[in-house]
Amino acid sequence: MSEKSMVSGFQPVMFGERLANSQAFADLFRDGMGLVEETATYLDGPGRQESKKLERAAALAYATESMRLTTRLMQLASWLLLHRAVKEGEMSFAQANKEKTKVKLSAADTHDPHNLELLPEVLRTLIVRSQALQGKVRRLDNNIHNRVPEDHVPTMNPVERQLGLLKAAFGTDGV
Repeated sequence: MSEKSMVSGFQPVMFGERLANSQAFADLFRDGMGLVEETATYLDGPGRQESKKLERAAALAYATESMRLTTRLMQLASWLLLHRAVKEGEMSFAQANKEKTKVKLSAADTHDPHNLELLPEVLRTLIVRSQALQGKVRRLDNNIHNRVPEDHVPTMNPVERQLGLLKAAFGTDGV
């Protein structure tokens, strides 16, 4: 172990760089892209038919909420595809970090609960599922892309540093 690594006390795990190869990301990607496909199928088929039967206020709510849903899912799909590109070696994590600034993972939308009640059940369910996916992606994004600046990493006490060097030199935990 080098003196430099002893000074810092540990080497940070590059969580973001390992994320794309994890089973958790594979599951999130599959679920997210599946939701995009399911939503597109609904909005282009049964949803279109249901929307034609709605009264004026409900039709306006449907148009507004389906647009929000589509926008939310396209942003989430962009984020997922960007991180899959890292997995497949098409770009580095640093490049993905830079490109992801173009993807807006906005906070949860505010809805008029009365408008949501006017919507068909399938659309309400898709909205709730997309918001849950958005929450997962936002938490993951915060964890992997918001690193602590190096000048904010706590420094080791000089005595701890010397103890660490002694432990490394003598191979003992009980100095």
